[in-house]
Amino acid sequence: MKLDGVKVLDLSMFLPGPVITQLMVDHGAQVIRVEPPGGEPSRSFGPFDESGESIWYRNTHRGKRSLELDLKTDVDRATLLELAKEADIFIEGFRAGVVRKLGVDAETLCALNPRLIYCSLSAFGQAGPLSVKASHDMGAQAYTGFLALNDNGDGVPVVPGMPSADMASALTGLSAILMALYRRETTGVGDIIDANMYDALMAWTAHLSGPVFHDRTAPTTRTHRSIGGSAFYNLYETADGRHIALTGRELKFAEALLSALGRGELLELAREDPGPGQQRLISELRTIFAGKSFEEWCAFLADVEVSWAPVLDMAEAFDHPHARARGMLFEDDRGVELPGTPLKFQREPGRVRTQAPALNEFAGEAADRGWDYDSKD
Repeated sequence: MKLDGVKVLDLSMFLPGPVITQLMVDHGAQVIRVEPPGGEPSRSFGPFDESGESIWYRNTHRGKRSLELDLKTDVDRATLLELAKEADIFIEGFRAGVVRKLGVDAETLCALNPRLIYCSLSAFGQAGPLSVKASHDMGAQAYTGFLALNDNGDGVPVVPGMPSADMASALTGLSAILMALYRRETTGVGDIIDANMYDALMAWTAHLSGPVFHDRTAPTTRTHRSIGGSAFYNLYETADGRHIALTGRELKFAEALLSALGRGELLELAREDPGPGQQRLISELRTIFAGKSFEEWCAFLADVEVSWAPVLDMAEAFDHPHARARGMLFEDDRGVELPGTPLKFQREPGRVRTQAPALNEFAGEAADRGWDYDSKD
């Protein structure tokens, strides 16, 4: 597999770092998950399977090894430093300055192992006015303007359903790590990475920040083309309280749907600019979609050349045949279900391991053999 032989020490918690290393372990990396005394917090997050294991923990830690260390003690810190001497990648998720107090900062570890790629994951980065501020996903969303956009068209933000800051920082961190691995092949030297939620989300504003850079006007869900201001990129409630998403703004889709509905006179409204210009069309479509049930609309739209999707809940999403066809609903021979790996390679496909480690089960092996172990099945 692509990352066979790559050795990773992961000290991060909750979601961003564990997601990075989960993607890596699916493609051959050896990952030692260094857990604090008492274990990774997500071990206690329900629901739990029949064995009492947290499904969240299993989804983010399967195939890894667990080593419980108290880095405030000299003995456990020494164990970590020994492992770091042979590691390729080190990931930590503390606030800025904490690793220095623990004696496992980038300068210390990279001096021991110049080939080490050291990745810090945080909410706001290792420098700047917010760098020492405690926060999780929603804090980064709030500071970057994304939370303000997470509304129902009324300007009142709600708790987001997707931890986009967590996942954006995970993908950004993974990208940086893989770049550093590639560059190390030439230089023989590792690097120090500052990956964080704030920067990752700010970089994801390309399609939204036009009005900001034009005249410092903030985009809103009623005015911006991509987040609610376009009739054909919008959500419509059906007669039974479910929703249909129109997902393509191209005029050809408007022509196809309005023709099928016998409402060709509305086509001129689809030519208007997003925002106020399309509010009448949005209103008309809301009335139209409210006239039939969800299933009736799914049947009707199936034969229309329009970009659309049924709004599924997550249980329906994993039950959809496409999830299994894509390997995104993975089931092992014990009947354990979990999300599959999204990184698909033709020549060296990943391998999904479903078993997560018991807390500190690697302690003996770490003391006896260090990195000399097989990946956990």
